[in-house]
Amino acid sequence: MTEPLVRVENLTKHFPIRKGMLIERVVGAVQAVDNISFTINRGETLGMVGESGCGKTTAGRTLLGLYPATSGKTIIDGHSVYEARGSELMKVRRKAQMIFQDPYASLNPRWTVNSIVSEPLRVHNLINTRKERDERVKELLELVGLNARHINRFPHEFSGGQRQRIGIARALASEPLFVVCDEPISALDVSIQAQVVNLLEKLQDQLGLTYLFVAHDLSMVRHICDRVAVMYLGVMVELAERDELYENPLHPYTKALLSAVPVPDPRKERERKRVILSGDVPSPINPPSGCRFHPRCPVAVERCKAEVPEWREVRPGHHVACHLVEK
Repeated sequence: MTEPLVRVENLTKHFPIRKGMLIERVVGAVQAVDNISFTINRGETLGMVGESGCGKTTAGRTLLGLYPATSGKTIIDGHSVYEARGSELMKVRRKAQMIFQDPYASLNPRWTVNSIVSEPLRVHNLINTRKERDERVKELLELVGLNARHINRFPHEFSGGQRQRIGIARALASEPLFVVCDEPISALDVSIQAQVVNLLEKLQDQLGLTYLFVAHDLSMVRHICDRVAVMYLGVMVELAERDELYENPLHPYTKALLSAVPVPDPRKERERKRVILSGDVPSPINPPSGCRFHPRCPVAVERCKAEVPEWREVRPGHHVACHLVEK
């Protein structure tokens, strides 16, 4: 077994809530991500799914160091993200990049495509002359399916799908090993989503990339990912190989999520049983005691209310945090 490219251990991110104007004081915290651990192997795509507000995006940004972690650690290609300083930190940042969710907000409207895509080249000193920069930017644009002649256009001159391709080109400029894809297709038209996903798969095969793919679309996650992690209210509740998770989900929340995925066959859609969850998602400021899912869980028992479930491997490669799942 080779060492995983990405190792996340007990990662926690809390956002403090402050009150007061002259004298500010901390009165609580939003527990966005709480004590999650996982690994990602080289060349693998790990999907991360869950409801809006469950901490998927925060987890991705925190493991890259875009948000300072409250506790825990992330190791990317042997380098600790939070302990790295100086030249070592620059190595980590070059190896790990991010594709943002909103292609309209993530590109500077005052910069040309040339300036946007070449920024990582300048920051990491990967170019020597302006001619080399222009040639490299043109190569990257062609790599993601854009016309190199549009190098001096501004973001507002492109469609949403084209803007997301520019964001992908920018992420690839520093020649990374690991890319966090933060819902890269959710802001795009359905007709464009498949094109972007196919592009990401092509680039992974061509460049040997490793992905953390954050998404809502469970059908798309099954298509592109090798393993899938399920998050709920800041904690990870299940992690397994893609087919194992979709065909044999163990956690009640995972079962509820998968039951909501539309089935193209009308007959099967009518016959299958939907899992309808009661109530709303609790506040991450004051999450429930014990298992965080227990107020909405259809099979919860008294133990679920009092005791935090242990994160354990119940089958080879299949991890779950639930008291009611036996090995």
